[in-house]
Amino acid sequence: PLTTQSERGLLSMAFHPDYKSNGLFFVYYTNAQGSIEIARYKVSSNPDIADPASKSIIITIPHPGAANHNGGKLNFGADGYLYFATGDGGGGGDQLNNGQNTSVLLGKMIRIDINNATATLNYSIPEDNPYVSDPAIADEIWAIGLRNPWRWSFDRRTQDMWIADVGQNVREEINFRKATETRGINYGWR
Repeated sequence: PLTTQSERGLLSMAFHPDYKSNGLFFVYYTNAQGSIEIARYKVSSNPDIADPASKSIIITIPHPGAANHNGGKLNFGADGYLYFATGDGGGGGDQLNNGQNTSVLLGKMIRIDINNATATLNYSIPEDNPYVSDPAIADEIWAIGLRNPWRWSFDRRTQDMWIADVGQNVREEINFRKATETRGINYGWR
């Protein structure tokens, strides 16, 4: 079950790069408690229907407080890793300072390896994620300082990154980074 209050609900879906051979796809949604969840499904024998019994939750990110700013877009990079951007947890002005709090996964661009689970996680951390050697920063984090990046993408030709980050009150924000410059960026919110 999921909640659809405010900006919650089914937010994104992405097909595994090897979908034709493995039938796997991923969904980004808010669960019944309002937390962000990424789950994996496999297609059923009917190519238009998922097998509900195949559901495997990859990650759940607590989202306390407001019902808005959930982020909401999954994309696979050319490197085969799953990237997704999360909102700051909602409300005005990033009241919990999640955008700059590197111990939480809200207000971040996340990068994980969904092809290799660990003993404790349904994914693993790519060794070249920017903060894996820093114990004060969650290893999943690729970039910090986002408000509500509800849509973003890789340029199909160059792999440059474009992020549409909802602004507050007066301005909206579009962030652009060349493919070689997306790692370890602080986008500045808040």
